Amino acid sequence: MNNLSPDATLTSAPYGARAAAWALIAFVACWPKYGVSELIVVLAGVAVLSALANGCVRLNHAQWAMLALVFFSFWLPELISAPDALERDEAWREVALDLRYAPFLMLVILAAGSASSRALLYHGLAAIAAWWLLDGLVQATTGWSLGGPAEAERLSGIFGADNLKLGWVLAVLSPFVLQSAAQRGRGLWLLAAALLSLIVLLAGARAAWLALALVLAGSAWTQFGGRRRWLLATAALLVAALALAYVGSERFGQRVERTAAVLSGDSEGLDVALSYRLPIWRAAGGMIAAHPVNGIGVRGFREAYPQFVAEDDHWMQGDNRGAFHAHHWLLEVLAETGVLGLTCWLTGLGLLYRRWRRASAALREQARAPALAVLAALFPLNTHLALYSTFWSGVLLLLLGLLAGVLASDEAGPRA
Repeated sequence: MNNLSPDATLTSAPYGARAAAWALIAFVACWPKYGVSELIVVLAGVAVLSALANGCVRLNHAQWAMLALVFFSFWLPELISAPDALERDEAWREVALDLRYAPFLMLVILAAGSASSRALLYHGLAAIAAWWLLDGLVQATTGWSLGGPAEAERLSGIFGADNLKLGWVLAVLSPFVLQSAAQRGRGLWLLAAALLSLIVLLAGARAAWLALALVLAGSAWTQFGGRRRWLLATAALLVAALALAYVGSERFGQRVERTAAVLSGDSEGLDVALSYRLPIWRAAGGMIAAHPVNGIGVRGFREAYPQFVAEDDHWMQGDNRGAFHAHHWLLEVLAETGVLGLTCWLTGLGLLYRRWRRASAALREQARAPALAVLAALFPLNTHLALYSTFWSGVLLLLLGLLAGVLASDEAGPRA
């Protein structure tokens, strides 16, 4: 394969693309044991760099551009924030460690660039999420799952009671489940939507509720358009899932009641509804005001937190040492990497959206599942997991890389 031209597409190397897809499926399957998942990232990255050096894999111009766009949007803010970070050693450590995501993104683009490997990867992600969904159903009915017993307040599924990410993970993988179900009929789509709604609701993360609602709205409109009968059927199933969760789970009812505290109309009720995040956001505002240009440094939020809050802050009581992160990705980026870091992120997302707008209608259809997943993960009117945490960084870069890789595969296609 050394005779490939520099602009050869990745569809010319289907074996490598399929291998990349299988590596990514293994990466996602190991999310409940993230140490193993990280090992897969490193080993697969070494393999793809070796293949690139040997000429077995070559990216075309558009694919190199997308690789650079996604990686530098993520990594440059870290680099910019490191020189005068409050925790300088930790910031430089993150800058060095996150270089591993460059070959990882290359792997994602390799898998997304071929139609056959892309289909394999999409179906693999759907199958993994469906398995975790069934495991959550078992835990909802018996109290046990592959991850052990349920946590006191919510379902934890295969992730275990000390790792409450089930709701978020199912929400961002739901576009692949729904797309796979829709290919087998609208009835199966409705069943998948209802089961996803039930388990994500019982998993308890209210931010995941909103993320899934966005996915369901986008997917339902794609599937049914203006067909009122099907849209009403979807709404009825979702209401039934909500009612079943409320009646069948005391834990879910408590979280609904906590959410209803926002109706009190005062800041105390709002803080209760937001799980006491208002002090965290005020602290983030203080960090932004004190370090507006390049922030306090990536992963420095917890160490800086005591400097920007009152002594009676909820997150400084007892054994607590402060909030780990800003619980909102825009505030996290601004606080830890400043205006320069946020500019990198918004520029990257803006250029990615521009590429989406210019892509052919057929390719936008291929990119719809990762696009919905990215929207769910980064929707600004929500709370979020830590953007620069080891786990969530890998999740986001997988989704962004898939979206970028699909769009880059249309270099010679017609433009809308």
